[in-house]
This record gives sequence, structure tokens and C-alpha cells, in this order.
Amino acid sequence: MDNNSTENTNDSPISESEKPKIKKNFIKIFFISFAIIITICISIILFLLYGPWNGFRDWLITTAMNTFHHQYLATWFYSDETIQECLSRNRIIQVTGYTDESLIQFIDYNNRKNIQYKNKYERQILEKDKNNNDYKIIKIDGGAKFSGYMAAIYDPSRVEVISEPNSTPGQCTRQYLTDLSQSSNALVAINGGGFSYVTKDDAIPLGLTISKNRLISDNPYAGIIGFNTRHKLILGSLSSEEAISNNIRDCVSFEPYLLMNGQKSQVLGNGGSGTSPRTAIGQRADGIVLFLVLDGNRVLGQGATMQDLIDIFERYGAINAANLDGGNSTTMTVKGKVVNDPITKNGNSDIRLIPSAFILRADDSDDGDYSVVKDKVNK
Repeated sequence: MDNNSTENTNDSPISESEKPKIKKNFIKIFFISFAIIITICISIILFLLYGPWNGFRDWLITTAMNTFHHQYLATWFYSDETIQECLSRNRIIQVTGYTDESLIQFIDYNNRKNIQYKNKYERQILEKDKNNNDYKIIKIDGGAKFSGYMAAIYDPSRVEVISEPNSTPGQCTRQYLTDLSQSSNALVAINGGGFSYVTKDDAIPLGLTISKNRLISDNPYAGIIGFNTRHKLILGSLSSEEAISNNIRDCVSFEPYLLMNGQKSQVLGNGGSGTSPRTAIGQRADGIVLFLVLDGNRVLGQGATMQDLIDIFERYGAINAANLDGGNSTTMTVKGKVVNDPITKNGNSDIRLIPSAFILRADDSDDGDYSVVKDKVNK
């Protein structure tokens, strides 16, 4: 038999009459698959928004409602009753009272030998950089949720609030933290209190703001977070007159308080503010001041809760601590350069114009470099 005469039907070309049918079937399969995918996605979204599991719903509502400009992300999907019910389950019962100054006794560790550290966190704070006697930077690793930095400030007398008032009483010119830190000769700086917009460049700081004994703003908002002339971190509700009579030299206003006199606030659910980039400040019983910034995860879009802040400050020995303005404002600079990874509302790596900042002011002896100590805070 002649092998060349054998016809292989499997290799026969597609006829012209069959091509439209195949194309039609392909389009049909494509649109069916696309419709299935869309249906699955919509079902997942509806389940997350309205299903029996309230984890995502609580996160969305509390995170959105804690912002000034993105509350529509909650109000689009939920009624006022649902939002209020969620916020009542997720809130923080803030510690109240006033800083007990007797609990803060300054210790000069430079004159102490053979220090016995309580734990690894205290060792990280007290073991100073060889070439830097002013501050230490500790890397905070919160796993998939957040990352950031803590600055241990050894001389609280050099911690100040920087704010630049403009010609209108009670208003400030917003500036980048890099500019504020450079113009004020700051070694370390973090963003300070909250604010409301007036113009693109001007803002009204919320609450009571005092910078180097100068009254910047005075309007109702929250308790103060600041330092008195004895260089102790003061938390409490004070009017401007009371602040002056109590020798408050520098302060901003924000909330909530996280720790007061060693007592911590009670966090219900996620604390009512979801997850977000955070800035906070605290002080240990030995007087060391702690600046803290935590960034959200860029891929997962998460961040820290109020409980995360409390846990970190407790580990590092703070007895007084308070939350500052966070979100897009969260920034830390060291020697004028941004060290964390702030993200704007557009998702870009950038910093925001702000009206106030806490700084560690340099003095004539500051010429040492710094290193970053890494640590994980996961339990």
C-alpha cells in the first residue's frame, strides 16, 4: 500500500464555512465566562458588605467615618442606623483624668553602670547609639498589617511644638514636615495635631495649640497633648487660661488618649477608627519621650488600630501616650529627611502639608549619625 496515499483527517484544515461558527462559539464562551466572573465578584462584594460576618463591614465603616473627607465610603452603602450601631460596638473608652507628674522621675542613664534591663524592649530604648546621645530610631515591624519607626528621645526639655501662625488669628500656614524640621533645626520630627482647611495653604489647628509659650489656636476639640516647663508630657482637658497657669509650654489637641498614669484605654472591637497610618507620642516613667509613626501596608492597604498603638507603647514602657493626627498626615523626619513611607489619598508616596509638629530640637553638640534597630512587635 502506498503510504503517501493515506489521508490524515486530523490535520485537515478548517473549512471557511466552519470559521464563523467557531468564532461565534468563542464569543459566546467569553461572554458567559465574563458574566460568571462578574457575578462571583458582585456576590463576594455583597457578602462582605451585607453578609452575616461583620468584620469587613465594621472595618469599612469605622475606617471611613474616622476621616474628614472619605465618610461617603460608608454612607453610600449603609444607613445612619447601621453606622451608629457599628460605631457603638467599635469604640474606645478613653482613660480620663490628668497626668500624675510624680510618676515621672527623670533618670540619667549616662551615670549608671550595669543597667538591668526588664526586657528586650527596654534594652532597645536604653542602649544608645555609640555616636548619638540624643535619640535612637527603632524599626517597628507589624507583619502584614503595618510597619514604621519609633524614636526614643533622651532629653525631653528639647521636645517642642512647631507651628507657623499667619496674619489671621487662630490660623496657620501649612507646611511640609521636611520644611518645618529644617527651619526649626530639628533632629527628629513628627506631625502633630489635627486641623481643618481654610485655603490650600492655610488651616485652623483643632483645639488648643501652644508653640514655645505662644498661643497659636484656641477652639473646642479635645484634651491637650503637650509638655510643661518641667518637661513632662501632660494629658488632660485644659482651657487656654488653665494651660498657661499650669505652665504648659508646648501642646496640641487630639484624641484619644492611649495611656494615662499607667492605665490604658479600653478598646471595644476595633476601637472605632479601623486601621490606618498612625502617629502617636508617649513618655516613659524615666522621662524618655517616644515618637511613633506606623504606615499601612502598601499592597494590602491596612494599618494600625488603637490597640496596636497601646500594645507598642506598653512594650516600650510608656506610662502616658496619646494618638496624634494620622492617615495622610503620618510622617517622621530625621535630620530633615522622611524615614517612613507616607501615602497620599491618591496612593502616591508623598507627604502632606500640616500646621503643627512635635520636634526634637538640635543643640550645639549634635553631630553624630544614627542607625536603625529593627524589631518585630507581633505577639
